[in-house]
Amino acid sequence: MPRVGLAFVYPRRAKQANECSSRMPPPKPGAMRLSARVILWAMVVGAALAVGHALWRGHIQVPERYNPWAELNVDASPNWLTFMKLRRAQADPPSCLAALERTGVTYERVPDRVTGPGCGFQDAVRVHRGHRVRIGSPVILSCRTALSFAMWERHGLQPAADKNLQTPIVGIEHAGSYACRNVNTGRDPESVDARRSRHATADALDVTGFVTQDGRRIRVERDWQGGAAPADTAPSAFLRDVHSMGCQFFTGVLGPDYNAVHRDHFHLEVGGWRMCS
Repeated sequence: MPRVGLAFVYPRRAKQANECSSRMPPPKPGAMRLSARVILWAMVVGAALAVGHALWRGHIQVPERYNPWAELNVDASPNWLTFMKLRRAQADPPSCLAALERTGVTYERVPDRVTGPGCGFQDAVRVHRGHRVRIGSPVILSCRTALSFAMWERHGLQPAADKNLQTPIVGIEHAGSYACRNVNTGRDPESVDARRSRHATADALDVTGFVTQDGRRIRVERDWQGGAAPADTAPSAFLRDVHSMGCQFFTGVLGPDYNAVHRDHFHLEVGGWRMCS
């Protein structure tokens, strides 16, 4: 009897299941499109991860210039990966110093130092001259700032001089780098709620002017706006290109258009929020 009962029960259940499935509504087109998009995105992400892993492991060979995991090449013309490689080198002190050594900058290591609350520096160097430029007086810069300076000189400053002045820059004039002080906004710099400047950690340099190989002296305060004569526009165009190119290698670049405090210099810094004004 149990076997006979099962023979009758199973077909009945199968019939009920078929009746239930026939009453279920068909999938909506929107839901089908959403599922297709999810599957497509999953495939794209999976493929990207696979390619990235293969690049990282060296299974796929790409030119160093287009390899995001390649080390910073200080001689190569910048592209859209340069800032990422620069930031990666700056984040690791040994890598930063190794890259700085390849720039041709003349420098010496300085001991780590704490000079006050929020003031001092680590992994800093005293820069005596750049790759092709002399510096008015040696400056203490963190390695990451010195590396940005070296990249800016090679790929920003000198190309701008060749383009606008038809002569290289051989000297840089500045108003200092390391200083244990707060941000200068034009108000009271010693107010209780004031923030420490990037100068307080040797992460900033204030550049006031440049000297060309043919003896011209270009000053930010005097030449930023340019003069009335056509010949006076070349220094202004040079300064504006130098300012703009600085934004490719420094985290922050402030000039005369930012506020009155910066009317006579370019403030170049590394760290914090990106800003270019």
